[in-house]
Amino acid sequence: MKHTSNDTKTVTSEDVDVITSVDEPCNLIVWNDDVNTFEWVIDTLVEVCGHTEEQAEQCAYLIHFQGKCAVKKGEYEKLKGMCDKITDRGIGATVEIVA
Repeated sequence: MKHTSNDTKTVTSEDVDVITSVDEPCNLIVWNDDVNTFEWVIDTLVEVCGHTEEQAEQCAYLIHFQGKCAVKKGEYEKLKGMCDKITDRGIGATVEIVA
């Protein structure tokens, strides 16, 4: 059996912007933990971020005593790749937009 109705329905649509690229400056944040050694974090920052030994050591101390450190600033896509390499090594890291 077919049912017909004279009611009208209004359908609305809304355009939503989706972020696919972030041109704003971002920070690569490395987080402190109780698992990784200073040496491992330092080696990782040298190899992944291109830090000098001194820069990496300073970052490691900041990570340890402040709980986190912005180890690199730049575009999202570049930092995301570095973040993935750092987390693959068992170190906590995130990319955050600079506010």
